[in-house]
Amino acid sequence: MRAKLPHAEGTVDRDGVNLHYEIYGDGAETILFVPTWALIHSRVWKAQVPYLSERFRVITFDPRGNGKSDRPNNPDAYTIDKIVADVIAVMDEIGVEKAALVGLSFSSAIAFAVAAYHPDRVSAVISTGAWSPIVPPKKERADAYANDLVDHPQLWQKYNPDYWRKDYPDFVRFFLDRVHNEPHSTKQHEDAVAWALEGDAEMLIMTQEARDTPEIAIDEDMYRKVQCPSLICVGDNDDVTPPETSFAIAELTGGELQVFEGGGHAIHARFPARFNTLMRDFLARHLGTWKPESRKVTSAPKRVLYLSSPIGLGHARRDLAVTRELRKLHPDLQVDWLAQDPVIRFLDANTERVHPASKLLANESAHIEAECGEHDLHAFQAIRNMDEILIKNFMVFQEVLEEESYDLVIADEAWDVDHYWHEHPDLKKAPMAWFTDFVGWLPFAENGPREAFLTADYNAEMIKHVEGHPDVRDRSIFVGTSDDIVNRDFGDGLPQMRDWIPKHFEFSDYIIGQHPSEFGSRDDLRVEFGYDDGRKTCIVAVGGSGVGAALIQRILKAVPLARTRIPELRVIVVAGPRLDPAVFDLPDGVEMRAFVPDLDRHLAACDLALVQGGLTTCMELAAAGTPFLYFPLRSHFEQNFHVASRLERYNAGRKMIFAESDPERIATAMLEELGAPRIPNTVAADGASRAAAMLHELL
Repeated sequence: MRAKLPHAEGTVDRDGVNLHYEIYGDGAETILFVPTWALIHSRVWKAQVPYLSERFRVITFDPRGNGKSDRPNNPDAYTIDKIVADVIAVMDEIGVEKAALVGLSFSSAIAFAVAAYHPDRVSAVISTGAWSPIVPPKKERADAYANDLVDHPQLWQKYNPDYWRKDYPDFVRFFLDRVHNEPHSTKQHEDAVAWALEGDAEMLIMTQEARDTPEIAIDEDMYRKVQCPSLICVGDNDDVTPPETSFAIAELTGGELQVFEGGGHAIHARFPARFNTLMRDFLARHLGTWKPESRKVTSAPKRVLYLSSPIGLGHARRDLAVTRELRKLHPDLQVDWLAQDPVIRFLDANTERVHPASKLLANESAHIEAECGEHDLHAFQAIRNMDEILIKNFMVFQEVLEEESYDLVIADEAWDVDHYWHEHPDLKKAPMAWFTDFVGWLPFAENGPREAFLTADYNAEMIKHVEGHPDVRDRSIFVGTSDDIVNRDFGDGLPQMRDWIPKHFEFSDYIIGQHPSEFGSRDDLRVEFGYDDGRKTCIVAVGGSGVGAALIQRILKAVPLARTRIPELRVIVVAGPRLDPAVFDLPDGVEMRAFVPDLDRHLAACDLALVQGGLTTCMELAAAGTPFLYFPLRSHFEQNFHVASRLERYNAGRKMIFAESDPERIATAMLEELGAPRIPNTVAADGASRAAAMLHELL
């Protein structure tokens, strides 16, 4: 799922070549992202567009030869003068008099050419990974293109038109591996390869043939003509174009130079938080556009910014419990929540203060729903695919902290904040406490070595972050005990989880929103909810996302079978805030509710529960001593490994495999659990107060 869709799009006819453009936002100033080499298309700017379009009008367009633009079959159609004219034509079509141009690699030269030859149309140029003939390319690359193809080409020997025709996909993988040569760049590489495979070798060859005979000269005189301000960003480990190219351009144009240590060719993709911030601040300095301005806070109360993961409501319940305990230690504490639906509904119901910037956040729950299948969610891949949303949301968070002073940030599995602050510790603006109930991405054996490699790569990056920058997290709190750590390693050659995690985390024990021991007697609860009429009450709950529809449908088919054995069985289905109860056909004995804010009290009062494999709901049931069946989502590593291991330790719940659980098997399991309920181990009641005491030390 994308973080933001264009509010308008169209095509412009450039001498018979249709160019597809998209428009985002309606700011007073315009940023136009110039398409780079037609190997890839405008999605290359996905980490920039959603954020910058909140303050600017942002335009992207696909290059002739790729994406949704036409693919002319003539080398003359790809000359530099035509591509420069494409930029002007798109601006004219949309009605843009002047824009800041952003160029990557080849399109850095295009952006500067437009600025040089059409100075009245360009307000600024931002360049990254600049290509320019003013500095010779790497010798091995130039030689490979100019010479005959060798047998069994290796590395840059693949930069040869005959090889492109022979094995275009292999060339793409090699070349983009050099583009994204920084460690832990697997997602950026995968994206770029997918975009490049929408093109073909013949188109790529034509772009190279055309580049040799430009009617517009990309030379030192051209750069000297540029009068507008320019920002030149470059990675000092660029393996595609020599960094000296950017150094020379900065000198010729008088532009600002920013060198990314350890950065490769596509630093805007690998280090988007820094790139976006540099670009925003550069435009503010030179164009007077918006920039966060720090506001002085004169009030005495301590201020906390709380980030609660929106993927399920369990985080919100435990976070509210921690907040209430923290207020006992700081009665005048002001807590602002940066949150999304459905967490906002929960917070509103509890009269909590939601920060107005929350409306700018891209919805993570909707993304998770878009990634799921029938009771199937590849959670690890879903998080990887959420990168565009995560960088957008991090930039929203960062702006809040740049404008307002907070004494503490509490981040409950706010992966974006933890990642980008570790990537760029200088961006950190306040102390941070990090909460999580699992550590470590885990692969499924049936998904093969690629998934094992990727999860290990992500774990290795996390370990490197934490060990290399221990001051980013002022407190790391594991929601559980050391016994709740799964007995696995982080991947091939990486530490054992039970060895590494205790060295870097403190343990709060489990945190329950409100422990069932505080609800009063089970009999009183049953009277309160009307569950004391002699019937057996079963509650079906599938969490705060829309992933649980298939499970509800399957359970509804099992209910009539169970009622043949227990006619008095009463089933209450809680669909959650993101599923429409009206879409389900209900058999006799079934009630449907959309949302139950005090669901934990109902779970403590019922005779049996059927739930997904989310940790919070399962642990609430364990604490209440309520029998339950839980159905971990297929491919969901956390539910199948981390949660299942913990529940086994607590002797809580019966694990059910959805694919193996037809209605008859579900009905049988329901009856068995009702007939012989297991007794779970005790769940701590003071986890929230323990966590609050740890946080208190940071205030």
